Amino acid sequence: MLLRDDAPVTEEGMAPVSDGAADQAPERGFRHWRRQRPFVGGLLVALGGIEMFFSGQLDIGHLHVQLGIEGLQATIIPIVLLLLGILSITMPAHHVFYGILALVVAIYSLIGVNLGGFIVGMLLSGVGAVLVVAWMGARRPAPEVEAEPEETVS
Repeated sequence: MLLRDDAPVTEEGMAPVSDGAADQAPERGFRHWRRQRPFVGGLLVALGGIEMFFSGQLDIGHLHVQLGIEGLQATIIPIVLLLLGILSITMPAHHVFYGILALVVAIYSLIGVNLGGFIVGMLLSGVGAVLVVAWMGARRPAPEVEAEPEETVS
């Protein structure tokens, strides 16, 4: 815990813990940041791209597995999926555009990258892309409505 200049210090050199809202803000920093963007979908798209990259670089004995134009697609498609996953997390305003592109690239990877990373990478990227497109945005707290006092009739 970082000490503020205005916090009183005890004999042990520690500032007392207060229940103020400012003290709770750093604790929920990552959780708050993650909920403001399509985090899970972008992460799945990026993981699918990583899985496709490593499935395209397989070397089984003397047999090197590559499909596409001299293996170029086996390198380009996973990199594109990784970038789309990262961009959907960092720029949530364009989540529909990035999600649709990721879905198209994931489906095309079935042809271009070893059956879409042996189906696993294509499924990860496809499900992640659908989650990115379906993301509804950050939730706003519901306004509190005060209950009106009940009138008694005598």
